[in-house]
Amino acid sequence: MYRQFEVNQEEKGKLQALRDKGLRTIVITEDWCGDALLNNPILMKVAEEANMEVRFLLRDQNLELMDQYLTNGTSRAIPIFIFIDQEGNEAGVWGPRAPQMQEMVDKGRSEIPDKEAPDFQEKQMAMYKGLMSSYLTEETIWRAVSASIINTLSK
Repeated sequence: MYRQFEVNQEEKGKLQALRDKGLRTIVITEDWCGDALLNNPILMKVAEEANMEVRFLLRDQNLELMDQYLTNGTSRAIPIFIFIDQEGNEAGVWGPRAPQMQEMVDKGRSEIPDKEAPDFQEKQMAMYKGLMSSYLTEETIWRAVSASIINTLSK
């Protein structure tokens, strides 16, 4: 995905304004995470355009940090992007999904049977497989993620 995704001209214009801010990014992630598969390469392209340094930390080896960025106050969902300014202050936090991707996941989850159903695991795996396929091939998804990250950076 990193080789396929490119920041478009409109996004480049927005990111140009960030180049001199000296922003850095800490990414809490794991290599097995499907959302990381989608979001991390896009972040890398955005970071290149914004002249941001990016450091990756594995969630399971950094639970003390992860627990400061729980999703909905309970979930260790990843990836989480922590944007830091020149003074070391938190300038923004993004993750684990762009709002449009969260809607896709929520819709998919609503269509699978209850956990007690005999076909739950099969339907859940099919949903995740479908999401992964979409994540890898649909440029509209990539654009939504990029726009969401850039929106967080531009606040």
